[in-house]
Amino acid sequence: MPMDTTLSARVAARIDEIDPALWNAAALASGPYNPFVDHRFLKALEDSGSVGGRSGWAPAHVVLEDGDEVAGLAPCYLKNDSQGEYVFDHAFADAYERAGGSYYPKLQISVPFTPATGPRLMPAPGRDPARARAGLAAALRGLMRQTEASSIHVTFTTPEEQAGLVREGFLPRVDKQFHWRNEGYGSYDDFLGDLASRKRKQLKRERRDALADGVVVRHVTGADLTEAHWDAFFAFYMDTGSRKWGRPYLNRRFFSLVGQAMPEKILLVLAEVEGRPIAGALNFIGGDALYGRYWGALEERPFLHFELCYHQAIDAAIAMGLSRVEAGAQGEHKIARGYRPVTTYSAHAFADPGLQRAVDDYLVRERAAVLAMQEELAEQAPFRRGDAPSA
Repeated sequence: MPMDTTLSARVAARIDEIDPALWNAAALASGPYNPFVDHRFLKALEDSGSVGGRSGWAPAHVVLEDGDEVAGLAPCYLKNDSQGEYVFDHAFADAYERAGGSYYPKLQISVPFTPATGPRLMPAPGRDPARARAGLAAALRGLMRQTEASSIHVTFTTPEEQAGLVREGFLPRVDKQFHWRNEGYGSYDDFLGDLASRKRKQLKRERRDALADGVVVRHVTGADLTEAHWDAFFAFYMDTGSRKWGRPYLNRRFFSLVGQAMPEKILLVLAEVEGRPIAGALNFIGGDALYGRYWGALEERPFLHFELCYHQAIDAAIAMGLSRVEAGAQGEHKIARGYRPVTTYSAHAFADPGLQRAVDDYLVRERAAVLAMQEELAEQAPFRRGDAPSA
């Protein structure tokens, strides 16, 4: 769609080129506070070198302008691969390359290495949201032409943003994650009361076994976070990353920078034996959600992963009065711990009309399969029959 003629757009090659107060105000205008679109988080990614340079993520943040004023913003990256995105398009890339096309570069509108839903097309405060988002969508199409990118991928976007992008000719895509929802619980035991008796006993036993043999769990946040904590956690992160996907995306400096910049938004859950950290889970604190991001352990202990990543996150969310826990991508094992399947959203546009049609046909079938799988997985929830909270 053509851009509103009163609007124009420019590209910022670094998040530093955009006023932090303006960026964060636009992010907050789009919904509850989300730590991953916080200017400080994106700056830590860039300043540490985890993003930019040879990382595969070249910042190209879109600034929509109405005269001398900013009308909207979008976190955007020019990419030459499909790593670190969690919405997989390798099949699209392979098919297009076999047909003689060039799939890369492409535009990725997301937060690097972060499969968490949040605002992507962010109207400036006081701006008409629909007009600003339509202007940003048109600006992205213009940037696609300018950079000779094959496509635009707006991932882990909100349902409202996806609907607006579909009106602008983007293709909708859905996937699933597993989130825990706080139904007004005053304690973890209150939550257990909603579970079937057998499941309740299973989780109590699991938590007891995880904390056997002298394991002590500590929650560290804010000014209590130190470089020693980050040293310990980075060892956990590297161990998990090396075993799971071969090349961890974040470097050690990122954790120091983000810890210095926004410590009040970080919750580090550590397992210790005789004062020595053996495992940890890193969470970020949002306005209405706790986001579990990374986990690792240097010692194998039964159920310790579940304890640190899922049960302790529930404890923390209840204590903070947060409405949900988002524990990252994938993981059907989360269902037994009270996490339920929810839909995640993305929107995609392709420069080649033939590729657009082919992907559209595929996504119709994929959406039906994903939604059917969600219904099937919801039946496995551990809640008492007839008493399960509505999805």
